[in-house]
Amino acid sequence: MRRLFPVLAACLAFPVSHAQARTAEDEQLWVNLTAMGAVSGKLVYFAEVQPRMGDGASRLDQLLLRGAVGWKLSPRLTVYQGYAHALQTVEGGRDVNEERSFQQVSWVMGKPWDGELSSRTRLEQRWRSNGGDMGWRLREMLRYEKPLKAGSNAVNALIYGEGFVALNSTDWGAKGGFDQLRSFVGAELGLGGASTAEIGYLNQYIDQRGGNARVNHVASITLFFRH
Repeated sequence: MRRLFPVLAACLAFPVSHAQARTAEDEQLWVNLTAMGAVSGKLVYFAEVQPRMGDGASRLDQLLLRGAVGWKLSPRLTVYQGYAHALQTVEGGRDVNEERSFQQVSWVMGKPWDGELSSRTRLEQRWRSNGGDMGWRLREMLRYEKPLKAGSNAVNALIYGEGFVALNSTDWGAKGGFDQLRSFVGAELGLGGASTAEIGYLNQYIDQRGGNARVNHVASITLFFRH
């Protein structure tokens, strides 16, 4: 566990150091509304709506609808099968629709330093309306949260890093290899019961074709309604 925290810290630092060398940058606002809970016994679900505002948070850049059903193998380990629809708006052109099937493993790895360390591994199969190929992408997130007051979860410090790797190239623009890195720093706030809000800064570093890159500076707001 002691070796994992420096790795996560390095992930958070990576996009910041590279952002200065890139010219394609944007300020965005992402909102995520997620409902999740038990269906029956060990059968669980989650469903989320994510509008993402781009171009200085002035217009809808992307809308993501995602849901999954899962099975709790243990109190710390859950596997999911899910589906997502993503709409990407294109100014002056035709919007792009993306369909995704995905498999996910969520694992609470432990509680080092009086906090909680968890992992989310997601394998995606992707189809887009501007091409005929299916793209495979692997995503890995490491997340750490720690209460700011001992014995209370009212306010937790929160950091995470998520790396994306495209497993193949496609005719609609995916390039095999490193795809993007998302890094977040902020706070998790208790809302009553098990529901929470996560508010903070997210840096999205995207590798593009031809040696280009894009960096999005995101104000991120996520609400989890748990039951």
